[in-house]
Amino acid sequence: MNRRRLLQTAMGAVAFPYIARPAVRGANDRLQIGFIGVGGRAKWLMKNELFAGADITAVADCWQQRLDEAVTLRPEGSKWAKFDDYRQMLDSTKLDAVFVETPTHSRALICLQAMQAGLDVYAEKPVSLTIEEGQVLVRAARRYKRIVQAGTQQRSMPINMYASKLVREGKIGKVKEVIVCNFLAPRVWQDLPGETMPAGLNWEQWVNQTEMRPYHSKMHRGWMPWRDYDGGGQSWGVSGWGTHSLDQVQTALGTDLTGPVEIILEPKKPGTAMPDVPVTLRYANGTLVKLEQEKINDHQQLGGIFAGSNGKLQIIRGDFLPEDPALKKDAPPVLPEGPGENAAHLADFFECVRSRRRPNADVEIAHRSTSVCQLINIARELNRSLKWDPKAERFPNDAEANVLRARTRRKGFDLPKIG
Repeated sequence: MNRRRLLQTAMGAVAFPYIARPAVRGANDRLQIGFIGVGGRAKWLMKNELFAGADITAVADCWQQRLDEAVTLRPEGSKWAKFDDYRQMLDSTKLDAVFVETPTHSRALICLQAMQAGLDVYAEKPVSLTIEEGQVLVRAARRYKRIVQAGTQQRSMPINMYASKLVREGKIGKVKEVIVCNFLAPRVWQDLPGETMPAGLNWEQWVNQTEMRPYHSKMHRGWMPWRDYDGGGQSWGVSGWGTHSLDQVQTALGTDLTGPVEIILEPKKPGTAMPDVPVTLRYANGTLVKLEQEKINDHQQLGGIFAGSNGKLQIIRGDFLPEDPALKKDAPPVLPEGPGENAAHLADFFECVRSRRRPNADVEIAHRSTSVCQLINIARELNRSLKWDPKAERFPNDAEANVLRARTRRKGFDLPKIG
C-alpha cells in the first residue's frame, strides 16, 4: 500500500512507511518546515520569531478560517501550501520538519505520524496527554532516529541555563526543597447543548482520540482547562505554565531522565469544590518540591525557589534572583519576555535537525517533565498520596493508579505500535 492510499484509510492510526532522510545536512542548507495547527501559539511564533536558515513552506489545520488567517502573518505566506488535512502535509517529501501546535489531546498521535513519515518534530508543550503517550513518543523517536524538541524554551535561554548549572553544581549547597506555584488541576467537562458548527471546521479531526461530543465553542476555543483535552493547560494549570515551571525544576535538580519517588498530598476535605490541594514531590535524594506558592505575578513563577544548605536562589523565565549577589557576577544578560525569547530554542532545534545531535528539550527529557505534571494530576484525581517508580514508570502495587497512566482512545485514533 502506498502512502496516498494510506491517507485514504481510517483517520487515526495511519502508519506511514518510514522515509529515510539525509543523516546530516550542511550548515547552509535551508530547511523546509511546516506547521500543523495554526492557532494562537503558532501565530505567535510565526509573527514574532525568526526562523534562521529555515523556510515555512506549508501549513495545516482542520479549520479553514485558521489557514486563511495564518498565510497573512508573514510576507511570504501567500506562497505556502495549505492543507485542511495534516496527513496530506505529512505525505509531502519536501519537508524536513514540522511544528505540531495542536491542542494537547491530538498532539502525540500527530507527532508519531510525523516521525513515521520521516520528519523531525518541534512539539508544543506538554508533549502528551498521558504517561503512555509520552512513553510511545520516546520509543518512536529512538526507533525512527528523529529529532524531537519540546516547546519548553527556558531550557535554551542562556541565563536560565546558567542559573540551572549553579544549582546543579552545588553553589547553594545541597537543595533541601523547591517551592513552586500551586498550579491548578484540570476540570471535568460538563455536557452542554450543541452549537452551530463554524464553517470549514472538520470536527471529526479536531475531536481526535476523545469522546465525540456535539460542537461547543467552550470546547473548541477553550479546550485547555478540561481534563479530556489537557492536564489543566490554562495559564495557571498544571500542564500550562506548570509544565514550564516543573521542567525548570527538573533541569536545575539534574533529574532530566527520572522523576519523584513519591507524590504527597493532604486529601481534600469533603465538599471541597476545587481539587487544587497543595502537592509535595519527594525525590530519591530527599529533595522536596512543594506546589504551595500562591499566584503572584505571571511568568515570574515559571521556575522555582531553590532552598539549599548554603542559601536560596529563585529561577524565573529569563532571569534568576540569588540570595548571594556574587552568583550573578558572570551571568548572561537578562532576557526580556516577548518577541525573540524563543530564538535560542528554535536555533537549537534547527541545528539538531542538521547535525542529528539531541536537542536541549529532547523528547525523553520532555516526557519526564510532562509526566511529573501527570503524576500530580493522578494523585489529585485519586485524592491520595502515591508511590512512584521512575525507572519502571509505574505505581508499585497500585492497580488503580496504574490504570490512569493511559486512557481509552476513540476507535480509529489508536496509538501506532512502536517496537
